[in-house]
Amino acid sequence: MVSLHDLRRLLAAGVPAGRCDEDAVRRQWWAGLATLQDDLLPATGMAAGSGEHRGIWLAAPLPALYEPSLLAVLQGWVWAPEAIERLLPGGAPLLPVSHPGRQADQAAAFHRLPLQADDGTDPLLLLITPGLQVALALDGPAQARRLVARFDADVLSSALDLLDRRLQKEAPAQAQRLRQHLQALGPLHNDAAQGLRFWPLVAERLAAMAPSVTLQPLVPASEAGGGAVEPGDDAAARSELALLEALTHEVRTPLATIRTLIRSLLRRRDLPPVVRQRLEQIDGECSEQIDRFGLIFLAAEQQRQPGPGQPLAASDLARTDLSALLLQLEVLWQRQLARRDLGLELVIAPDLPPVLSDPSRLETMLGGLMDRFGRSLPAGSRVRLSLQPAGPRLKLQLTSDDPPSADGGRPERGPAGKRVGPVLSWNPGTGSLQLSRQATRQLFHRLGGRLTERGGSSLTVFFPLA
Repeated sequence: MVSLHDLRRLLAAGVPAGRCDEDAVRRQWWAGLATLQDDLLPATGMAAGSGEHRGIWLAAPLPALYEPSLLAVLQGWVWAPEAIERLLPGGAPLLPVSHPGRQADQAAAFHRLPLQADDGTDPLLLLITPGLQVALALDGPAQARRLVARFDADVLSSALDLLDRRLQKEAPAQAQRLRQHLQALGPLHNDAAQGLRFWPLVAERLAAMAPSVTLQPLVPASEAGGGAVEPGDDAAARSELALLEALTHEVRTPLATIRTLIRSLLRRRDLPPVVRQRLEQIDGECSEQIDRFGLIFLAAEQQRQPGPGQPLAASDLARTDLSALLLQLEVLWQRQLARRDLGLELVIAPDLPPVLSDPSRLETMLGGLMDRFGRSLPAGSRVRLSLQPAGPRLKLQLTSDDPPSADGGRPERGPAGKRVGPVLSWNPGTGSLQLSRQATRQLFHRLGGRLTERGGSSLTVFFPLA
């Protein structure tokens, strides 16, 4: 039977030998995946999605793609190790799903296949869409590792032939399904220029990681207490923003993998209650950190763009039922706050009109706001979230009822965060990093809202009516 090692050897034919160690080549792999999903695929129109499968992907030893908007229109096959197979009940998804309580993402449309002993464990990905066809793989011995990327039609055709032969022996029904999906794609546009665009974009991402080896101050002391740093103001600030983007991507990806495996284990019915409880706690922590680092990435990305404080044009915003969104997130927030011994009270006025915002990002921003507010509260506090009309706007406000201290007075809140860069502040009491006040205000402004903050006692966001 054809092995995946044979496929890597086919893809690497004619490619110069590598000179990287394992850490360096893995960074290239993540940079390559990010380039495909953030740059090349959206340029072909795949990011929009239509609910129909408009491409196929085959990967090993774990799913390589992770953007839900892209996965929703792709059909996948994943060769996974036996150790993972034993942990996953039949039909359990390897791919990340939405927050607990929501319907599972359409991205779970893929087929799982067993990884054989001679397949190797180096990652590989073959992606075929009408506008982009590419294969990525890691290859080579220790200290001579390399990232292989092939865009040429003849090599990709040979790769598909190998995988078809593999599936004919291993799972004939899946071989037929793969052929059907390929035929349904119709004519493929093979653009040789994709490869010319790929490597410079990967190089840019890798170059953005370079400041991590320097020890220069990220923000001059003269700016330490000021507002957000514009991208053109200081080279060191630009370096930090680029580094933040790279680091948040590196953190979110393994967390998503851990969360996926945890949720797969939670599908088992034979788990002892204490084990299930611990796994649910891990799942919640992973989700919280994925969202938190996602916000940091979004803030850093916005700061590097011209005019980071400018709101989106009205044409880029949409009618958003803020009341329904808050009710949908209530259970998730209750669990999140309960881990810090905090309660939640939701007060929403009836029959509120929709607001104008970006619902896809507003949900993440509201979660970040709840996290930011809750981290400053003493245990036993109760967070009160209210949504009320306020003239031509809706007013969303976060306040808290703090428990009395031992002497009957008001307990002390956590110390104020100290700004450590263009978008981050550090809380010396908890040791946690979070978005700075200025970065949070700018993100909400970008989404059509206006944030005001009064010390640590209340947060208020005003949204324009649609």
